[in-house]
Amino acid sequence: MQIKDLLPWARRETAGDVKATAEQPLAELQRQMNAAFESFWRGAERPFGGLDLPVGGEGVPRSDVVETADGIEISVELPGMEQGDVEVSLAGDSLTIKGEKKIEKQEEKRGYYVSERSYGSVYRTIPLPPGVDTDKAEATFRNGVLTVKLPQTAEAKEKVKRVEVKSA
Repeated sequence: MQIKDLLPWARRETAGDVKATAEQPLAELQRQMNAAFESFWRGAERPFGGLDLPVGGEGVPRSDVVETADGIEISVELPGMEQGDVEVSLAGDSLTIKGEKKIEKQEEKRGYYVSERSYGSVYRTIPLPPGVDTDKAEATFRNGVLTVKLPQTAEAKEKVKRVEVKSA
């Protein structure tokens, strides 16, 4: 066996060549591992094999933006984070939420020693509609959920015009 026999791009056997697979067990192992990882990362119905992750791709937390009678209410899931891990800022017509958690756990018991670390960060910018009073924004954090309330300005409330809906 030569080194080129171990490199998948150096082989020229056909896909159905059973003899070539038996002679090159590493190539067969690589093919099986690739298939396993592809089915995990690109599941048929959902990414990540159907895992229900609280954070979307690229560290973007799940959030809800709801219009209430008084203004806008934004709820963001930040599991595992504490109030001190979260930073909320308003700039222009956007709300930015940043969060970073660092958990380090060390345990030493009779006969063994455990040291675990967990790090994660999230970042989300949410555009705000016109007529929001950013000066009166309020943020609360409870049970891993950040809630930001942004009331409407008095001018925005006055400009609301109701339209009667008639049957056709």
